[in-house]
Amino acid sequence: MARKSSVNPLLRGAVISPPPIRADMTAADLVDQAFIAYNGRRLRDACRLFAEKMLAADAVVGMSITGALTPAGLGMSCLIPLIENGFVDWIVSTGANLYHDTHFGIGLQMFQGSAETDDIALRKSGVVRIYDIFFDYEVLLSTDAFFRQLAANPEFQQPMSTAEFHYRAGRYVAERGRVLKLKGRSLLAAAYEHAVPVYTSSPGDSSIGMNLALLEFEGSSLRLDPLADVNETAAIVYSAKKHGMKSAVFILGGGSPKNFVLQTEPQIQEVMGVAENGHDYFLQVTDARPDTGGLSGATPSEAVSWGKIDPRRLPDSVVCYVDATVALPLITAYALARAKAREPRRLYERRETMLQELHSAYDKVRRRRTAKPAAKSASKSA
Repeated sequence: MARKSSVNPLLRGAVISPPPIRADMTAADLVDQAFIAYNGRRLRDACRLFAEKMLAADAVVGMSITGALTPAGLGMSCLIPLIENGFVDWIVSTGANLYHDTHFGIGLQMFQGSAETDDIALRKSGVVRIYDIFFDYEVLLSTDAFFRQLAANPEFQQPMSTAEFHYRAGRYVAERGRVLKLKGRSLLAAAYEHAVPVYTSSPGDSSIGMNLALLEFEGSSLRLDPLADVNETAAIVYSAKKHGMKSAVFILGGGSPKNFVLQTEPQIQEVMGVAENGHDYFLQVTDARPDTGGLSGATPSEAVSWGKIDPRRLPDSVVCYVDATVALPLITAYALARAKAREPRRLYERRETMLQELHSAYDKVRRRRTAKPAAKSASKSA
């Protein structure tokens, strides 16, 4: 009896038969052809999700940045090119990343070192270490002075969101870079030039916040308003969805910035009561695990239960368990090779309009809520 020729439906994936790696291969070709299993394949899936779907014309991309990425030069090598090509529309970062980014923007230097160096000897020599990155203690003092000097100016003597503070600070960093002829050195400067709003979910948890706290002792009227940040970030997501676009989140690491990007949907749905379905695209690069609590609540499937991710879009989610210093350069190279540059959305300049849209949606919810008790009361009296 002849065997049936039908193919097993479980064996319809691509045959594993990669070509030999060549000396002239591009990074994008290497990812496509050699990253075919395990975390390599997850990284390939991440690259394709970002380049093919998240960078479509109808997607608004929010990025969270955690971990000491800018000291490692990833601001210059990856994040600035992503901003300049319109691949990132809004950002939530730790304050530390923005503080260390500023070193480069104002002409200060950091150096490659060794993680095995004696830290007591480094302290005696006035050298600060971030794992295998070294820099002079004076770099901290100079950057501290820079932020205190700019924040003492009259334009900062008012309450403001962290996006407004970073936009104004970015203008000073960009000007210092222009004078020193330093191009493409600072994420803050690039965000200012392309009107990308940059938020910090814990503004007091960095050297920037520490220096602003000192100015408060000296009578400064500057107050960073984290509640304004909550409303502004929710407004960005709501406005995108209201106008028929998709919301994409690109999460580097975890921590508070990760949650701040994701909580925009629960803020809209759960807290404000405005109908919404969740983010459409989810890409996370992390070395954390959900079973130890480090990633709990933030895997795509768990995020669905919170309303953070649209359950219908769960297939458009990738968690890449790779060090961001490995994954981000490859994802950036892949996107630059495979996706067309987009016009920057300049969302910072549209903050008021987006807030008005969200406010209007919430006003409708409030009117419905007050109308229901009135209707019940009228029914009882009848």
